[in-house]
Amino acid sequence: MFLILLTFVKPLSEVEKYIDQHVDFLDKNYANKKFIFSGRKAPRTGGVILAYNCSEEEVRELIAQDPFYKHQIANFEVINFQPTKYDKRFEPFLNEQE
Repeated sequence: MFLILLTFVKPLSEVEKYIDQHVDFLDKNYANKKFIFSGRKAPRTGGVILAYNCSEEEVRELIAQDPFYKHQIANFEVINFQPTKYDKRFEPFLNEQE
């Protein structure tokens, strides 16, 4: 699993220009079962995405398709981690991994 942390490097007015395209990017990756959740940081300085069912190379390829990456709206940090303790409600996601 990978935690992807986005930090905006442009003003929110620039973020808003690409938000619809970014949401389309997210929707595509939910449909492809690559993302489990995503959301805004509070305060609104970026976002967080949890990716699974992919390698780190695939995650970086996915990021390269994000309009926020293409238009240099945000910096992206990728954290690779293996859940070792979790609520049983989270198990279906772990069992689905390739």
